[in-house]
Amino acid sequence: MAQMTQKKKQSVYDMTVCALMAAVMCVLGPLSIPIGPVPISLTNFVVCLAVLLLGTRGGTVSVLVYLLIGLVGMPVFSGYSGGLGKLAGPTGGYLIGFVLQALIAGIILKKGQGKLPAAILGMVLGVLADYALGTVWFVVQAQCSVGYALTVCVLPFLVGDLAKIALANLVGIPIRSRLQQAGLLR
Repeated sequence: MAQMTQKKKQSVYDMTVCALMAAVMCVLGPLSIPIGPVPISLTNFVVCLAVLLLGTRGGTVSVLVYLLIGLVGMPVFSGYSGGLGKLAGPTGGYLIGFVLQALIAGIILKKGQGKLPAAILGMVLGVLADYALGTVWFVVQAQCSVGYALTVCVLPFLVGDLAKIALANLVGIPIRSRLQQAGLLR
């Protein structure tokens, strides 16, 4: 009986921290700088942070909750937008790619036992997967060349996204360590 109560407590805790990270995405995601078809946003920073703090499953669930909140029309995407039109539109692949980003980063982080090199590698590969899915989606939706899509949707973001990865690790690893010491993370 005590084990069942502990599992319920852990389940409630897992749902709570996933919801909390999704809420952080909802707060920071709309804050964006429009520089072209794809704006500069903090969402992928929060995806990296979610994976660092919650692992593969928790980070991915947080992203899925964020996307579902946006899908139903809440203005949680860049520029305070939301709805099916945003997800199905030319830049929707980058939003959906956040799921891939979380999965890849989380898997590599776990295989690397949470060490910094694994965290950085996982996040870089996750962002690259997001770029790949988003760019293919953009090319199909906007009916443009791959070269144009890379020029306006990827190249302007490379340095900034590397900085977000560095910041996520700089902030996330100490937070994760403190939460683990406090018994709040597994």
